[in-house]
Amino acid sequence: MRENVHVIKMLTNGYNTGFTTFVKGHRRSASDVEFKEKMRLDAKAAMNKEMQKILNTVMGNKEHIQREFDGFEQLFNRYLHETGPSVDWEKIKLLRDDAVKTYKDLVAPKSDEIKQLLDKLVVVKLNGGLGTSMGCKGPKSVISVRNELTFLDMNVQQIETLNRKYDADVPLVLMNSFNTDEDTEKILKKYNQVRVNIFTFTQSRYPRINKESLLPIATNFGPESADGWYPPGHGDIYASFYNSGLLEEFIKQGKEYMFVSNIDNLGATVDINILKFLLNAEGCKSPEFLMEVTDKTRADIKGGTLVDYDGKLRLLEIAQVPKDYVDEFKSVSKFKIFNTNNLWINLQAIKRVLEERTLHMEIIVNPKTLDNGLNVIQLETAVGAAIKSFDGAMGINVPRRRFLPVKTTSDLLIIMSNLYSLKAGSLEMNPKRSFPSVPLSKLGSHFTKVKDFLWRFASIPDILELDHLTVSGDVTFGKNVTLKGTVIIIANHGDRIDIPSGAILENKIVSGNLRILDH
Repeated sequence: MRENVHVIKMLTNGYNTGFTTFVKGHRRSASDVEFKEKMRLDAKAAMNKEMQKILNTVMGNKEHIQREFDGFEQLFNRYLHETGPSVDWEKIKLLRDDAVKTYKDLVAPKSDEIKQLLDKLVVVKLNGGLGTSMGCKGPKSVISVRNELTFLDMNVQQIETLNRKYDADVPLVLMNSFNTDEDTEKILKKYNQVRVNIFTFTQSRYPRINKESLLPIATNFGPESADGWYPPGHGDIYASFYNSGLLEEFIKQGKEYMFVSNIDNLGATVDINILKFLLNAEGCKSPEFLMEVTDKTRADIKGGTLVDYDGKLRLLEIAQVPKDYVDEFKSVSKFKIFNTNNLWINLQAIKRVLEERTLHMEIIVNPKTLDNGLNVIQLETAVGAAIKSFDGAMGINVPRRRFLPVKTTSDLLIIMSNLYSLKAGSLEMNPKRSFPSVPLSKLGSHFTKVKDFLWRFASIPDILELDHLTVSGDVTFGKNVTLKGTVIIIANHGDRIDIPSGAILENKIVSGNLRILDH
């Protein structure tokens, strides 16, 4: 979860993101409470009035947009009313031994079982993000990551390989946002001859809220109000999947589970051992919700973790942690696992919790400042936070290889290197790597954009024996460079460092001004 977000219930020393608050040392009188309640009712009514005005500008399917607006207004109403800390730290308990299953204890299916298992599965990829943070335009899923294949290419190839090998019918479903939907639909035409049924649905479009007035900044549904809208986080998947009609369609086809993951996590492949566990749970009822977690390292200390809270499994994010306990939350020895956002969820259970209105996810308040200086808030939810709404929910501790996200060019360096080989759309770690952990790579701001990253590496270095790499400043790499152990390269402002072709750097610190011409 990003550091600049906080959860609506966070409340400290008189500050609150909604209306109900108190100042230390002062008691709230009955009249104060009544006054605040009237303010909430006014805000709710004003929001409803503005949303109706916007709805009147919608051309086309107003019924679908009305459902989205209803979902937003429910979230907004919760935002106005939910106060107090998101979690009571004293209630948090470490997990029972049976709350998280160990991956190595799973039983592999027999070869003649696999087709039957796969035919019960739907694969859903979260495809709402843009590539702007890496300097690219359009959906992030179309960035080339390996052998000129994009995230989307690799995901399609993985599913096609399964379908061909086992004569199965695993569909691929993309949850787009209004930012990525149009471009993605055009790109999908190139997969017409591929043995994968590809479906898409678009997550909701919610209005950004003026932080001061608590009213939407958009005045209409047209392109001129584009900055006034945002996709409300991947927790929106449940309602949007249901509203699209795809959930009901897959249930009718006999599908039982969906495997959900971020499209940029190249380790999130279909795992038939996990699928067998879910569909053939021996001696117990199958969990309706299974979250893949993996062992936390110092690089993962901000990742959400699973805890026992009021006797239920719950996802705890750093944004929910009171300030005094943040260091404890980051402890690798106390909270030993973190959420990979690879989730296996029962389709019938999704339908039930939606129709019975028992689905609950904490609200994430994401403050932003627009280019024009306006302060706004976005109300979002996270898909994993729904774990507490499902029966028999549990975690499964999976190998680190199932968590290979590409969020930055630092991650891209690892994925493009000789640490991995590509086989049928899946990455396999090089057996010559003597230990399974991935190097910690930190590339500076000169490498942020993909085009700059590619220009600064004549070829991707050999990092088979690398533990840690830090690069800062104006640095370029020649061809066939080898990096081993801990390597730190720092070019100070105004200096430039060119690592010459064929160089071998092992446990080295390089700084100052080093030009290839100097050699």
